[in-house]
Amino acid sequence: TGTVQRLAGETMFINLGKTEGILSANEQVPGETYKINDRLKVFIMDVKKTTKGPQVFLSRSHPGLVKRLFELEVPEIGDGTVEIKGIAREAGSRTKLAVYTEFEDVDPIGACVGPRGARVQTIVDELNGEKIDIITWSEDPVELISSVLSPAKVEEVIIDSLEDKMATVVVPDYQLSLAIGKEGQNVRLAAKVSGWKIDIKSHTQYEAMAESEIIEIEEVEEDFVEVE
Repeated sequence: TGTVQRLAGETMFINLGKTEGILSANEQVPGETYKINDRLKVFIMDVKKTTKGPQVFLSRSHPGLVKRLFELEVPEIGDGTVEIKGIAREAGSRTKLAVYTEFEDVDPIGACVGPRGARVQTIVDELNGEKIDIITWSEDPVELISSVLSPAKVEEVIIDSLEDKMATVVVPDYQLSLAIGKEGQNVRLAAKVSGWKIDIKSHTQYEAMAESEIIEIEEVEEDFVEVE
């Protein structure tokens, strides 16, 4: 936590107590504005030694900021009971967080949300209203891919290649735009947090695709019969 000490163009210099940190324009969140003496939480990306002493480089847009906020706010993450398995962020807009626990009596999403949503709301407030999707991590790719596309409902997940981590996801027609998200954001973050390349098809699109494949197979079989 630091306070804005001075501004130089779009670069902010943050007083961290014993030292000063640099928050450059490209590490700030679009839409966030701060004034001198405003308090804010920042993520330390790097510390470099210079002839004038150490230079501390800060970020507000790094996914690590969200991760550390959850570690501070959620005791179960702080003590290792709940583990953050994946995080993807488009700063100022949306973050997807995949959490996991080995303890059957612990609800990892419930722990992150907190009583009446208090824990996650504190983090959302610190991030000026950024949306946060919390989902349960699974080693089963079908379960994982179904979860990461939340809030969209998934009909079916077809694993196209385990080696290349490619999958086709079928969603109800009315859920297609929700699954893809505004300007593709939901599927983009889902792919980042899961590590899978995800191709989304509506129910109608998938049925049409399946029918065309059947027709092609039938044509090949007919050609084979003629050659015989």
